[in-house]
Amino acid sequence: MTPEVYLASSSPRRRELLTQLGVCFDVLHPNVDERALAGESAEQFVTRLALEKARAGWELIQQQGKLPRPVIGADTCIVLADELIGKPNDKPHYEQVMNKLSGATHQVYSAVAIAGSTARMRNLEEKYRLSRSSVEFRDISEQEREIYWQSGEPADKAGGYAIQGLAAAFVKNIHGSYSGIVGLPLYETAELLQAFGVNVVRAASQQNY
Repeated sequence: MTPEVYLASSSPRRRELLTQLGVCFDVLHPNVDERALAGESAEQFVTRLALEKARAGWELIQQQGKLPRPVIGADTCIVLADELIGKPNDKPHYEQVMNKLSGATHQVYSAVAIAGSTARMRNLEEKYRLSRSSVEFRDISEQEREIYWQSGEPADKAGGYAIQGLAAAFVKNIHGSYSGIVGLPLYETAELLQAFGVNVVRAASQQNY
């Protein structure tokens, strides 16, 4: 199938989730500063970054002379007691993060944005959706934290864990979007894709499997 959209993300998890929708896509790697701004809420933070990634991806395809297709950007962050929990910088930082998450309920904010144009949208348009979920962790022992760190899984993950990986054993309960917790809320993504003329529900003969 001919690619229908671009995904402005280096995340293999987002690629897997978008593939789950049966959408054919190319990957872009725009350079976006992912640091939070002073006074920025979690909702504002992930929404801004999702839009900036989509916008940067659109600018990249213009610069490279690629075919103009809608560009998807996404971002996810973890919040506990109004504190933004980022990716662990090192093992001591990881241990601090896991100490906070152990036995507690935290929030996961995931935003997805699309920048692009269609026959109906002659000018560049940007749309976004926001997903909020809650994740409750059981108490995590020191031994389990050490084993999890040695697995290498926490290194590049928001909040220092991957719910689709070994950390699934720590999750007592979730409320909201599982795919949003992983990194790309599929309901919201499908909504946006349809707004840009990409139908994710199609005949089996059209699926990109």
